[in-house]
Amino acid sequence: MTERTPSDSPEPTARAEETTASSDQATEAFTGSVAATEESPEAGESKLSDVASVRTGGRKNVPAEQVLQRIVMPRSEDPLDVRPLYVDEPKTLASTATVVSRRSMKVPAHSKVSFASYFNAFPASYWKRWTQVEEVVLRLKVRGAGRLDVYRSKPNGDSVHLEGTPVSTPKSWKWLEFRIALTPFEDGGWIWFDMFTNDSALEIDEGAWTTDLKLASQKVVVGTTTMRPADCVVALRTLGEDSQVLDVVERVVVADQGSQKIRDTDGFDEAARRLGDKLHVIEQANLGGSGGFTRVMYEGVYNSDAAQVMLLDDDIALEPDGVLRANAFARAATQPVIVGGHMLNLQARSRLHTMGEVVDLGTATWRAAPGAVTDYDFSKYPLRQSTKLHKRIHSTYNGWWMCLFPREVIENTGLPLPLFIKHDDSEYSLRAAEHGYPTVSLPGAAVWHMPWTDKNDATDWTAYFHTRNRLIMAALHSPDEVRSNLVKQGLKLTLRHLLSMEYSTVAVQLKAVEDFMEGPQNLFESLRTALPEVRELRKHYSDAQTVSSAREFPTPTADPIMAEELLKPPVNPAVIAARASKALLHNLKDPSDEATERPQLNIPAASARWFLLGSLDSATVSTADGSGVAFRRRDPEEFRRLGLRALATYRKLAQEWPRLRESYRAALPELTSAESWKQVYDH
Repeated sequence: MTERTPSDSPEPTARAEETTASSDQATEAFTGSVAATEESPEAGESKLSDVASVRTGGRKNVPAEQVLQRIVMPRSEDPLDVRPLYVDEPKTLASTATVVSRRSMKVPAHSKVSFASYFNAFPASYWKRWTQVEEVVLRLKVRGAGRLDVYRSKPNGDSVHLEGTPVSTPKSWKWLEFRIALTPFEDGGWIWFDMFTNDSALEIDEGAWTTDLKLASQKVVVGTTTMRPADCVVALRTLGEDSQVLDVVERVVVADQGSQKIRDTDGFDEAARRLGDKLHVIEQANLGGSGGFTRVMYEGVYNSDAAQVMLLDDDIALEPDGVLRANAFARAATQPVIVGGHMLNLQARSRLHTMGEVVDLGTATWRAAPGAVTDYDFSKYPLRQSTKLHKRIHSTYNGWWMCLFPREVIENTGLPLPLFIKHDDSEYSLRAAEHGYPTVSLPGAAVWHMPWTDKNDATDWTAYFHTRNRLIMAALHSPDEVRSNLVKQGLKLTLRHLLSMEYSTVAVQLKAVEDFMEGPQNLFESLRTALPEVRELRKHYSDAQTVSSAREFPTPTADPIMAEELLKPPVNPAVIAARASKALLHNLKDPSDEATERPQLNIPAASARWFLLGSLDSATVSTADGSGVAFRRRDPEEFRRLGLRALATYRKLAQEWPRLRESYRAALPELTSAESWKQVYDH
């Protein structure tokens, strides 16, 4: 018998080992995530004799602790545009494979299907870099006739054939095992398999990427916070539909902060039935995302024995296997790491919105990580045809639409800051990194979520939290030189918003800067007071008031061709300066009387740029999600007042920055302590 050890060769080796199981045993045979029915010292070693014993009925499955990633198919509820994320197949309908179940697929005769897909290829480079796994074992149950081939990719996307085997077992199930060393995957690369058929069909079932290592069993507390109970119920029901996922979940915590309670929402009873006594709903005041997610962390660490805490947004579509994958990755890691999931676009389900992000400390903003791909459409460009998705991406933070934290990380880093929303996630990853805990954005662990590009969160009430919390994050983690960047960008954005007649945005941003300069002592109190104050402030500005459609306003006075001519963006610095100067002078003049009552143009959200709006007296502008329209009117008096206030505010910020940095850094331990947060929750 061959001893199974990682290959020493520069190229990974793969070998197929086959055994046969009867049809009656098929539904009970190896599942890759169900514990063995016969316990023995060798149960976790996965020797050939263990697999072969299925034939005689002495089943010894791979324990759940050794499964890294299951082969999964689309859910029956999923729209067709998610299919390319699971399987790469011919476009012709006649050749389409049949999804038998979430773990099984039947490929028709004369077809080729590849599992070089986002959810089923194995992201080997991430496991090579961050875990103790040196060899991955692909185990598949097959029936029918055809061929299976295993491939890997290089960081540049080139494919390398590793191993293949013919299959000829038309009536009974057969087990195939491929072993691939992770030696050459330091800089990037995936592993996958393809299926080919000739005159008959070929079916796979219960496949998984596994390891021979005996990884410790660890439970995870999964939690979310909700203001949207209907969306949250859907996510809870999906989480509860997979028993193997629930096996690793100790508790499901919902911090319910909405006026409509989740217990009164349609579908909640079914979700609660699926989750059983694992579900814990905690009703509390609206403390924002940071107050809700911190409650999940608090419950997971201080009222639970779980080794991990996973945060999920409430308004997501969930791939349940992502919970298992993040859990396995954290258990296999050579050091405690934050395991983040990717964001897929909820409104364009075949698109990967972001593959990894970093926080730029020089500007105190997040952005795509170096080399990361954004808005990638798998329906147009499958994984094996890409040259961009195979390089390993190094992230420094991951959004909390899906993010897993080992207990040790939370215990040593502390709890999140009381920021209500925005930058609580990015600040936390920076603080964890300073304690020695990196963040890994793991391919194949993902949720569907509405991308931030379809929201108004840079101009609506959330602009307050963007501005204030960014300053707090910079004070805590950025070098002192960030001060000049913050002041320059703040004044630049102020002018841009003023030229765009977004007076409410400037007002709330200036309030944010002023509240930041008051110091950290009121942060916990602001969890309850900041949002009402910002909403009250915005009531005084017409650009913050929306109606359902532009039809509720008079017909525009200007020719739409005017907008087409003005929409050409200036590129040359001299042209930009000239356009800005002209727009500035225009905004200091009194508008026509007609413009205050009747818009000059109807402008879609994508066209609402300063170099267009800065030349107008009024316009209706759509919201980013298309749900409403605001009537913006030029106001020279407000333009001057806000502009002068911005100059004075940012001048003061520059002067007091060193003192503010010291005060926020001194307050950090108290702001992130369990004792402080407990007082908030008890209150």
